[in-house]
Amino acid sequence: MSHSRDTHKGVSAGRRAWLKQAGTIAVASNLGGLAWSANAQAATHDGKTLYAFVGTYTPNGLGIHRFKVDTQNGKLEALEPLRGPQNPSAFVLDHAQRVLFAVSEIKDYNGTKDGSVSAYAIEPGTGALRLINTVDSQGAGPVYLSLHPNGRFLMVANYNSGSIAVFPLGRDGTLSDACSVQRPEAPPGAQHAAEGAPGSFAVSDHDGSHAHTIVPSPDGRYVISTDLGVDRTYVWKFDDATGALSPNDPPFVAASAGAGSRHVVFHPSGKYMYEVTEEASTLVSYAYDAERGTLTQFQSVSTLPDAYQGTSFASEIIISGDGRFIYVANRLHDTIVQFRVGANGRLTRIGEIPTEGDYTRVIRFDPSGRFLYSLNQRSDHIAIFAVDKPSGKLRFTGTYVAVGSPADIAFAAA
Repeated sequence: MSHSRDTHKGVSAGRRAWLKQAGTIAVASNLGGLAWSANAQAATHDGKTLYAFVGTYTPNGLGIHRFKVDTQNGKLEALEPLRGPQNPSAFVLDHAQRVLFAVSEIKDYNGTKDGSVSAYAIEPGTGALRLINTVDSQGAGPVYLSLHPNGRFLMVANYNSGSIAVFPLGRDGTLSDACSVQRPEAPPGAQHAAEGAPGSFAVSDHDGSHAHTIVPSPDGRYVISTDLGVDRTYVWKFDDATGALSPNDPPFVAASAGAGSRHVVFHPSGKYMYEVTEEASTLVSYAYDAERGTLTQFQSVSTLPDAYQGTSFASEIIISGDGRFIYVANRLHDTIVQFRVGANGRLTRIGEIPTEGDYTRVIRFDPSGRFLYSLNQRSDHIAIFAVDKPSGKLRFTGTYVAVGSPADIAFAAA
């Protein structure tokens, strides 16, 4: 979704004042993390150093921020950022963690009305980024990237244009022009979410197609994409040889009216898929048939407390590596809510914790699963939480890292 859309929908002018602070925040973001000890324990078990790359919305953010990660306490030590990329708001790494792929969430790449996708080589020993190449994203406002399990194709969702695209990859991470582009058409969804909280004015671009995510199925035979603007989750057949997408049968499942389908995760077992909706603030559970690529809904729960009234926008969903817990970020309510996943895939709400910031766009685990990072877009920082593995519960570590308008984070050992 576009930065401007994210920061304006259903929010008063007073709450949008942060957009005018770009000059001050940009300076602060450049200093973020410099107070950490120079003796940070950043070495990983294989002798490599763990780096974190943070994508931002410019000009509050400076581009792609780079940090050395202290693997003992999760703290981030700021290094020189890669300045220049405009709105690098979504990342994915290649399987070997040698290449970082990043979108540029714009609408004017090389004189077109599209955005772009870039590949960056990660320098061993320093984590510095070197541009390999950039290609047209085949749509406006790219917001999500994923890598196919075969490692030979990159996939992108373009929010503003509603298109999705597949790009072949060279062995060094070089991006080729798109080999498959889909622009599904459907009537716009309802303006207000039927399952929204009482008194909610959550409204998000139900004026046409707006692709928000694209992920492969665990075995790579199918691809899932969501469309917030038409309240649909599409299933595509994937041709492993050519990268071509074609509609599955049936081609989609529908969310509740005005729900705003946003992000999805698969359970490690491959039996279930979970989807968070933005306007309804619901977490929807599907049984997944890996042979036919079909989704069957069996549960829908709110990400907000039962007593909550008013507007909130759910933003992100992640699942623990063992598949026992799911976490969802709520914006405006500004919480991370935790669910337990039962043996039958059904969800039970455990509790919630404040995000320690404003308007969390993304939450991510570090590679060990011991720390969770909350990227609080409007308060221009990352809050770091410790994860208790047995219970899955989160504890704020007391650590903030200043970054202007953080939008995504990726970790690589180099």
